[in-house]
Amino acid sequence: MEPRNKTDVSEFFLLGLTNNSEQQSLLFCLFLSIYFVTIFGNLLIILAVISDSHLHMPMYFFLSNLSFTDIFLSTTTIPKMLVNIQAQNQRISYIGCLTQICFVLVFVGLENFLLAAMAYDRYVAICHPLRYTVIMNPRLCGLLIGVSLFTSIGNALLHSLMVFRLSLCKDVKIPNFFCEFSQVIKLACSDTLINNILAYFTASLFAGIPLSGIIFSYTQIVSSVLRMSSAGGKYKAFSTCGSHLSVVFLFYGTAIGVYISSEVTDSSRLTSVASLMYTVIPQMINPFIYSLRNKDMKGALRNLIGRIPPFL
Repeated sequence: MEPRNKTDVSEFFLLGLTNNSEQQSLLFCLFLSIYFVTIFGNLLIILAVISDSHLHMPMYFFLSNLSFTDIFLSTTTIPKMLVNIQAQNQRISYIGCLTQICFVLVFVGLENFLLAAMAYDRYVAICHPLRYTVIMNPRLCGLLIGVSLFTSIGNALLHSLMVFRLSLCKDVKIPNFFCEFSQVIKLACSDTLINNILAYFTASLFAGIPLSGIIFSYTQIVSSVLRMSSAGGKYKAFSTCGSHLSVVFLFYGTAIGVYISSEVTDSSRLTSVASLMYTVIPQMINPFIYSLRNKDMKGALRNLIGRIPPFL
Protein backbone atom coordinates (compact mmCIF):
# COMPACT_ATOMS: atom_id res chain seq x y z
CA MET A 1 0.00 0.00 0.00
CA GLU A 2 1.34 3.44 -0.91
CA PRO A 3 1.94 5.80 2.01
CA ARG A 4 -0.55 8.63 2.22
CA ASN A 5 0.11 11.47 4.64
CA LYS A 6 2.09 9.18 6.94
CA THR A 7 2.74 10.74 10.34
CA ASP A 8 3.15 9.98 14.00
CA VAL A 9 -0.41 9.58 15.28
CA SER A 10 -1.14 10.73 18.83
CA GLU A 11 -4.91 10.35 18.84
CA PHE A 12 -7.93 8.97 16.98
CA PHE A 13 -11.42 10.31 16.40
CA LEU A 14 -14.36 8.07 17.28
CA LEU A 15 -17.21 9.10 14.97
CA GLY A 16 -19.78 7.16 16.99
CA LEU A 17 -23.29 6.40 15.79
CA THR A 18 -24.44 9.91 14.84
CA ASN A 19 -23.35 13.55 14.66
CA ASN A 20 -26.79 14.94 15.43
CA SER A 21 -26.71 16.70 18.84
CA GLU A 22 -30.31 15.79 19.71
CA GLN A 23 -29.74 12.15 18.81
CA GLN A 24 -26.52 12.15 20.82
CA SER A 25 -28.43 13.27 23.93
CA LEU A 26 -30.86 10.41 23.38
CA LEU A 27 -27.97 7.98 22.85
CA PHE A 28 -26.34 9.17 26.08
CA CYS A 29 -29.47 8.35 28.09
CA LEU A 30 -29.93 5.06 26.25
CA PHE A 31 -26.36 3.83 26.74
CA LEU A 32 -26.23 5.02 30.34
CA SER A 33 -29.36 2.95 31.02
CA ILE A 34 -27.92 -0.05 29.17
CA TYR A 35 -24.70 0.21 31.17
CA PHE A 36 -26.49 0.37 34.53
CA VAL A 37 -28.75 -2.56 33.61
CA THR A 38 -25.72 -4.57 32.47
CA ILE A 39 -23.74 -3.90 35.66
CA PHE A 40 -26.69 -4.41 38.00
CA GLY A 41 -27.98 -7.55 36.28
CA ASN A 42 -24.60 -9.27 36.13
CA LEU A 43 -23.73 -8.28 39.70
CA LEU A 44 -26.99 -9.86 40.87
CA ILE A 45 -26.04 -13.09 39.09
CA ILE A 46 -22.60 -13.10 40.74
CA LEU A 47 -23.98 -12.33 44.21
CA ALA A 48 -26.71 -14.96 43.84
CA VAL A 49 -24.16 -17.64 42.93
CA ILE A 50 -21.87 -16.66 45.81
CA SER A 51 -24.63 -16.43 48.44
CA ASP A 52 -26.61 -19.59 47.59
CA SER A 53 -24.89 -22.87 48.44
CA HIS A 54 -27.20 -24.72 46.02
CA LEU A 55 -25.51 -22.86 43.17
CA HIS A 56 -21.98 -23.88 44.14
CA MET A 57 -21.75 -26.07 41.05
CA PRO A 58 -19.54 -25.93 37.91
CA MET A 59 -22.43 -24.66 35.78
CA TYR A 60 -22.94 -21.60 37.96
CA PHE A 61 -19.20 -21.15 38.54
CA PHE A 62 -18.82 -20.65 34.79
CA LEU A 63 -21.93 -18.45 34.74
CA SER A 64 -20.51 -16.11 37.40
CA ASN A 65 -17.27 -15.85 35.40
CA LEU A 66 -19.34 -15.06 32.30
CA SER A 67 -21.04 -12.27 34.26
CA PHE A 68 -17.66 -10.87 35.32
CA THR A 69 -16.57 -10.93 31.67
CA ASP A 70 -19.75 -9.14 30.56
CA ILE A 71 -19.21 -6.41 33.15
CA PHE A 72 -15.62 -5.80 32.09
CA LEU A 73 -16.39 -5.90 28.36
CA SER A 74 -19.15 -3.31 28.77
CA THR A 75 -16.90 -1.17 30.96
CA THR A 76 -14.20 -1.24 28.28
CA THR A 77 -16.43 0.42 25.68
CA ILE A 78 -19.48 2.22 27.09
CA PRO A 79 -17.99 4.68 29.65
CA LYS A 80 -15.60 6.18 27.09
CA MET A 81 -18.50 6.63 24.70
CA LEU A 82 -20.57 8.34 27.42
CA VAL A 83 -17.69 10.69 28.29
CA ASN A 84 -17.19 11.60 24.63
CA ILE A 85 -20.90 12.36 24.13
CA GLN A 86 -21.11 14.42 27.32
CA ALA A 87 -17.92 16.38 26.57
CA GLN A 88 -18.72 16.59 22.84
CA ASN A 89 -15.19 15.37 22.25
CA GLN A 90 -14.57 12.51 19.87
CA ARG A 91 -10.89 12.08 20.64
CA ILE A 92 -9.18 9.06 22.13
CA SER A 93 -5.42 8.87 22.62
CA TYR A 94 -3.27 6.48 20.60
CA ILE A 95 -2.33 4.50 23.72
CA GLY A 96 -5.93 4.61 24.92
CA CYS A 97 -7.11 3.23 21.59
CA LEU A 98 -4.61 0.34 21.62
CA THR A 99 -5.51 -0.39 25.25
CA GLN A 100 -9.20 -0.50 24.34
CA ILE A 101 -8.48 -2.85 21.43
CA CYS A 102 -6.52 -5.14 23.73
CA PHE A 103 -9.19 -5.32 26.44
CA VAL A 104 -12.04 -5.83 23.97
CA LEU A 105 -10.14 -8.74 22.40
CA VAL A 106 -9.40 -10.21 25.84
CA PHE A 107 -13.00 -10.20 27.05
CA VAL A 108 -14.57 -11.20 23.72
CA GLY A 109 -12.13 -14.11 23.56
CA LEU A 110 -12.79 -15.05 27.18
CA GLU A 111 -16.55 -15.03 26.62
CA ASN A 112 -16.02 -17.30 23.63
CA PHE A 113 -14.07 -19.85 25.70
CA LEU A 114 -16.49 -19.65 28.64
CA LEU A 115 -19.42 -20.52 26.41
CA ALA A 116 -17.49 -23.58 25.21
CA ALA A 117 -16.68 -24.60 28.82
CA MET A 118 -20.36 -24.26 29.76
CA ALA A 119 -21.34 -26.45 26.80
CA TYR A 120 -18.85 -29.11 27.93
CA ASP A 121 -20.30 -28.93 31.44
CA ARG A 122 -23.82 -29.59 30.07
CA TYR A 123 -22.47 -32.44 27.93
CA VAL A 124 -20.92 -34.17 30.95
CA ALA A 125 -24.02 -33.55 33.10
CA ILE A 126 -26.42 -35.08 30.57
CA CYS A 127 -24.30 -37.72 28.83
CA HIS A 128 -22.24 -38.88 31.85
CA PRO A 129 -24.36 -37.98 34.92
CA LEU A 130 -22.86 -40.65 37.20
CA ARG A 131 -19.34 -39.37 36.58
CA TYR A 132 -20.25 -35.67 36.61
CA THR A 133 -18.76 -34.78 40.00
CA VAL A 134 -15.59 -36.74 39.22
CA ILE A 135 -15.02 -35.18 35.79
CA MET A 136 -16.14 -31.61 36.56
CA ASN A 137 -14.01 -31.27 39.69
CA PRO A 138 -12.83 -27.88 41.01
CA ARG A 139 -9.34 -28.44 39.62
CA LEU A 140 -10.63 -28.92 36.06
CA CYS A 141 -12.97 -25.93 36.34
CA GLY A 142 -10.13 -23.71 37.57
CA LEU A 143 -7.87 -25.03 34.80
CA LEU A 144 -10.45 -24.25 32.12
CA ILE A 145 -10.81 -20.68 33.40
CA GLY A 146 -7.03 -20.22 33.66
CA VAL A 147 -6.31 -21.56 30.17
CA SER A 148 -9.15 -19.48 28.70
CA LEU A 149 -7.87 -16.29 30.34
CA PHE A 150 -4.23 -16.96 29.43
CA THR A 151 -5.11 -17.73 25.80
CA SER A 152 -7.35 -14.66 25.48
CA ILE A 153 -4.70 -12.34 26.92
CA GLY A 154 -1.99 -13.82 24.68
CA ASN A 155 -4.15 -13.42 21.57
CA ALA A 156 -5.09 -9.83 22.48
CA LEU A 157 -1.48 -8.80 23.19
CA LEU A 158 -0.33 -10.33 19.91
CA HIS A 159 -2.86 -8.36 17.86
CA SER A 160 -2.25 -5.15 19.82
CA LEU A 161 1.51 -5.36 19.25
CA MET A 162 0.94 -6.04 15.56
CA VAL A 163 -1.17 -2.86 15.35
CA PHE A 164 1.58 -0.97 17.19
CA ARG A 165 4.06 -1.73 14.38
CA LEU A 166 1.82 -0.24 11.67
CA SER A 167 2.33 3.21 10.17
CA LEU A 168 -0.92 5.14 10.41
CA CYS A 169 -2.17 8.07 8.37
CA LYS A 170 -3.41 11.56 9.18
CA ASP A 171 -7.01 10.56 8.47
CA VAL A 172 -7.49 8.65 11.74
CA LYS A 173 -11.28 8.72 11.97
CA ILE A 174 -12.79 5.48 13.28
CA PRO A 175 -16.42 4.99 12.16
CA ASN A 176 -17.42 3.43 15.45
CA PHE A 177 -18.06 4.26 19.11
CA PHE A 178 -14.95 2.39 20.27
CA CYS A 179 -11.57 1.36 18.85
CA GLU A 180 -12.36 -1.81 16.96
CA PHE A 181 -9.41 -3.86 15.75
CA SER A 182 -10.57 -4.25 12.14
CA GLN A 183 -11.39 -0.54 11.79
CA VAL A 184 -7.96 0.55 13.05
CA ILE A 185 -6.23 -1.84 10.63
CA LYS A 186 -8.01 -0.10 7.74
CA LEU A 187 -6.36 3.20 8.73
CA ALA A 188 -2.84 1.88 8.12
CA CYS A 189 -0.62 3.31 5.39
CA SER A 190 1.81 0.40 5.64
CA ASP A 191 1.25 -3.15 4.42
CA THR A 192 -1.33 -5.00 6.56
CA LEU A 193 -1.03 -8.40 4.89
CA ILE A 194 0.60 -10.00 7.96
CA ASN A 195 -2.01 -8.46 10.27
CA ASN A 196 -4.88 -9.74 8.12
CA ILE A 197 -3.41 -13.24 7.81
CA LEU A 198 -2.82 -13.36 11.56
CA ALA A 199 -6.34 -12.07 12.26
CA TYR A 200 -7.98 -14.73 10.06
CA PHE A 201 -5.75 -17.49 11.42
CA THR A 202 -6.34 -16.69 15.10
CA ALA A 203 -10.07 -16.13 14.51
CA SER A 204 -10.29 -19.55 12.86
CA LEU A 205 -8.31 -21.13 15.68
CA PHE A 206 -9.59 -19.40 18.81
CA ALA A 207 -13.19 -19.03 17.65
CA GLY A 208 -13.41 -22.17 15.53
CA ILE A 209 -12.21 -24.61 18.21
CA PRO A 210 -14.65 -23.42 20.96
CA LEU A 211 -17.52 -23.27 18.46
CA SER A 212 -16.68 -26.79 17.25
CA GLY A 213 -16.64 -27.91 20.89
CA ILE A 214 -20.08 -26.38 21.44
CA ILE A 215 -21.48 -28.05 18.32
CA PHE A 216 -19.97 -31.42 19.30
CA SER A 217 -21.31 -31.14 22.87
CA TYR A 218 -24.85 -30.40 21.74
CA THR A 219 -24.74 -33.10 19.07
CA GLN A 220 -23.93 -35.61 21.80
CA ILE A 221 -26.55 -34.07 24.13
CA VAL A 222 -29.32 -34.31 21.52
CA SER A 223 -28.33 -37.88 20.71
CA SER A 224 -28.36 -38.84 24.39
CA VAL A 225 -31.69 -37.11 25.11
CA LEU A 226 -33.43 -38.75 22.16
CA ARG A 227 -32.50 -42.15 23.59
CA MET A 228 -34.32 -41.34 26.84
CA SER A 229 -37.66 -43.10 27.26
CA SER A 230 -39.15 -40.60 29.71
CA ALA A 231 -40.72 -37.44 28.29
CA GLY A 232 -40.12 -35.73 31.63
CA GLY A 233 -36.44 -36.63 31.48
CA LYS A 234 -36.16 -35.23 27.97
CA TYR A 235 -37.82 -31.97 29.00
CA LYS A 236 -35.60 -31.60 32.06
CA ALA A 237 -32.45 -32.26 30.03
CA PHE A 238 -33.35 -29.75 27.33
CA SER A 239 -34.50 -27.15 29.86
CA THR A 240 -31.05 -27.14 31.52
CA CYS A 241 -29.52 -26.25 28.14
CA GLY A 242 -32.07 -23.66 27.02
CA SER A 243 -30.46 -20.64 28.66
CA HIS A 244 -26.97 -21.52 27.46
CA LEU A 245 -28.16 -22.15 23.90
CA SER A 246 -29.93 -18.77 23.87
CA VAL A 247 -26.71 -17.01 24.93
CA VAL A 248 -24.67 -18.97 22.37
CA PHE A 249 -27.00 -18.00 19.51
CA LEU A 250 -27.04 -14.38 20.68
CA PHE A 251 -23.24 -14.12 20.97
CA TYR A 252 -22.23 -15.95 17.80
CA GLY A 253 -25.16 -14.59 15.81
CA THR A 254 -24.21 -10.98 16.52
CA ALA A 255 -20.48 -11.67 15.99
CA ILE A 256 -21.16 -13.25 12.59
CA GLY A 257 -23.42 -10.30 11.77
CA VAL A 258 -20.54 -7.90 12.46
CA TYR A 259 -18.23 -9.86 10.17
CA ILE A 260 -20.76 -10.03 7.33
CA SER A 261 -21.67 -6.33 7.60
CA SER A 262 -17.99 -5.28 7.51
CA GLU A 263 -17.41 -7.41 4.39
CA VAL A 264 -20.47 -6.53 2.32
CA THR A 265 -21.00 -2.85 3.10
CA ASP A 266 -19.01 0.38 3.41
CA SER A 267 -21.69 2.01 5.57
CA SER A 268 -20.08 3.25 8.78
CA ARG A 269 -23.50 3.51 10.45
CA LEU A 270 -24.31 -0.15 9.74
CA THR A 271 -20.87 -1.26 10.92
CA SER A 272 -21.26 0.67 14.18
CA VAL A 273 -24.70 -0.81 14.83
CA ALA A 274 -23.37 -4.31 14.12
CA SER A 275 -20.47 -3.79 16.55
CA LEU A 276 -22.95 -2.54 19.13
CA MET A 277 -24.88 -5.80 18.78
CA TYR A 278 -22.01 -7.99 19.98
CA THR A 279 -20.18 -5.74 22.46
CA VAL A 280 -23.16 -4.24 24.32
CA ILE A 281 -26.49 -6.00 23.76
CA PRO A 282 -25.59 -9.64 24.68
CA GLN A 283 -23.92 -8.49 27.90
CA MET A 284 -27.11 -6.72 28.96
CA ILE A 285 -29.46 -9.55 27.96
CA ASN A 286 -27.48 -12.51 29.37
CA PRO A 287 -28.59 -12.00 33.02
CA PHE A 288 -32.25 -11.90 31.93
CA ILE A 289 -31.88 -15.09 29.92
CA TYR A 290 -30.38 -17.01 32.85
CA SER A 291 -32.63 -15.54 35.54
CA LEU A 292 -35.90 -16.00 33.63
CA ARG A 293 -35.24 -19.47 32.22
CA ASN A 294 -33.56 -21.09 35.24
CA LYS A 295 -35.66 -22.10 38.25
CA ASP A 296 -32.70 -22.40 40.65
CA MET A 297 -31.37 -19.00 39.62
CA LYS A 298 -34.80 -17.37 40.08
CA GLY A 299 -35.03 -18.85 43.59
CA ALA A 300 -31.53 -17.65 44.50
CA LEU A 301 -32.29 -14.15 43.20
CA ARG A 302 -35.53 -13.99 45.21
CA ASN A 303 -33.65 -14.99 48.36
CA LEU A 304 -30.90 -12.46 47.64
CA ILE A 305 -33.30 -9.59 47.00
CA GLY A 306 -35.31 -10.57 50.09
CA ARG A 307 -32.21 -10.09 52.25
CA ILE A 308 -31.61 -6.55 50.94
CA PRO A 309 -32.85 -4.07 53.59
CA PRO A 310 -35.44 -1.57 52.29
CA PHE A 311 -34.37 2.06 51.91
CA LEU A 312 -35.55 4.32 54.67
